Amino acid sequence: MRTLRIALAQINCTVGDLEGNTDKICEYIEKAKAMEADLVAFPEMAIPGYPPEDLLLKPQFAQDNLQALQSVIKQTKGITAVVGVVDRQGDTYNGAALIHEGELVTIYHKIHLPNYGVFDENRYFQAGIECPVLVVRDVVVGVNICEDLWHPEGPALTQTLGGDAEVIVSINASPYHRGKTKFREQMLSTRARDNSVIVAYANMIGGQDELIFDGQSIIVDPNGIVLARAQPFEEELILADLNIDGVSRARLHDPRRRQNKLAFMAQKPPVRRYLLSHRAEATKKRPLHPRSHEPIHPLGEIYRALTLGVKDYVSKNGFSKVVIGISGGIDSALTALVACDALGKENVVGVFMPSQYTSNASDEDSHLLAKAMGIKLLVVPIKEVFQTYLKMFAKEFKGRAVDTTEENLQARIRGNILMSLSNKFGWLVLTTGNKSELSVGYATLYGDMAGGFAVIKDVPKTLVYELANHRNGQDKKAIIPQRIFKRPPSAELKPGQTDQDTLPPYPVLDPIVLAYVEEDVGYEEMLSMGFDRKTVEKVIRMVDASEYKRRQAPIGIKITSRAFGKDRRLPVTNHYKEPQIK
Repeated sequence: MRTLRIALAQINCTVGDLEGNTDKICEYIEKAKAMEADLVAFPEMAIPGYPPEDLLLKPQFAQDNLQALQSVIKQTKGITAVVGVVDRQGDTYNGAALIHEGELVTIYHKIHLPNYGVFDENRYFQAGIECPVLVVRDVVVGVNICEDLWHPEGPALTQTLGGDAEVIVSINASPYHRGKTKFREQMLSTRARDNSVIVAYANMIGGQDELIFDGQSIIVDPNGIVLARAQPFEEELILADLNIDGVSRARLHDPRRRQNKLAFMAQKPPVRRYLLSHRAEATKKRPLHPRSHEPIHPLGEIYRALTLGVKDYVSKNGFSKVVIGISGGIDSALTALVACDALGKENVVGVFMPSQYTSNASDEDSHLLAKAMGIKLLVVPIKEVFQTYLKMFAKEFKGRAVDTTEENLQARIRGNILMSLSNKFGWLVLTTGNKSELSVGYATLYGDMAGGFAVIKDVPKTLVYELANHRNGQDKKAIIPQRIFKRPPSAELKPGQTDQDTLPPYPVLDPIVLAYVEEDVGYEEMLSMGFDRKTVEKVIRMVDASEYKRRQAPIGIKITSRAFGKDRRLPVTNHYKEPQIK
């Protein structure tokens, strides 16, 4: 039986850390060798990190990344490796270095460059035109880079029909969003079945600014059946012995392939082959016990994405501790709990900043939460500072009614306190606003929006409750007090205030935000979906009017298919309105 032992290195890379990324790649090459792997694959852009954005416009960056590749090449004696790299050959390419026995064989150039959502690859890269295959131990291997494999007529089709590839190795930096795991796996199974080929999909893990890479590297057989699956959000080396004879049998049973191959060969020249190694004499390798981690609960997946995002943003940007305004509400409770799970309770500081409008329940729940999490809680009252502001503005505000100005003053005082603690102690401020609030502008510039990283920026309010409930269920004793779930949400900036004084109830608001912000559903279509006319009009006006606020908000973790920032880009100065909205 023909077999190929393949290793997929699911590693956490950091943009621009050429030395650190290279050291990690070399470390995992040695691990793969120790496990007697024939081929090891690393994620897309593993050496420079992904996405490097305008670093790619610096000639020295590309040169330094190619110099770092030389260290990797030297490490490959005794193995074949596929490593993501930036290539410069007259232009800039998103490349996969194909290395064998200490020699660079060639660099494959990504053909399909994504330019939608968070991707902007046409800005930086030239598209490749060649689809080579490698022959490793008499097994024909094609290499794809991420987006290449999402196209049914992409390089995998050329490599299987024109080059007789039996294995497609895809190296990836595929960002996470809610629901993508299932969608991605379905695509891989379809591509494997359609091409009667084994697909080995190596994905990056880690946080890079807004983006989270979830890993979940996977190997799929020609029938679309999962052979091995890496755990999500963790570094791991997964291995499998691929039964190549099984590919041949699958193709014998598929007459469509013969017809497609004949038609393909009549139109296109043969694919270039690189013969790396003939089949070695049969040597007994240590048996493998492939691990196939089952998919985790959807809420658990989102929670782990948030946790990884906080951990990597804090550590990769040189911070060790974070500070969070604790209000006694669900948003700050979830944010603090994510931070504790990401960084350890000793690295999280809470600050409770009561005013004359703060309820006893908020006071009690903030202290209960801090005690349950085991974090330090500072208490900094703002009443006197607020009164000083009011006194200072008494002449200017005379004759004008109290309005949101006075409410926002309190939020800005709290923002100043948090930023002062950040300045003094070097703590990163984590903001606590959710996507529902940010969508409609229910947030204060330079107040509760002030901070360095927005943990739940892309999490709608209804999902905040679901995630908090899910996390509470992971411990024998719930960490978040039950009263926090039951009390009406309130900013507590005036007597008896609740969010619903200004906003529709969140179960009503969130589906409208989903339709308008994430799916670009228009006014008339939303009405046909059963939404209330006045509510839709109100929400659309609020969303459109708040773009200037969102542009000034800190970056935050993307967990939906369309997040504010890299995904959804609208001009601040914009006179277009839905025709029906006056």
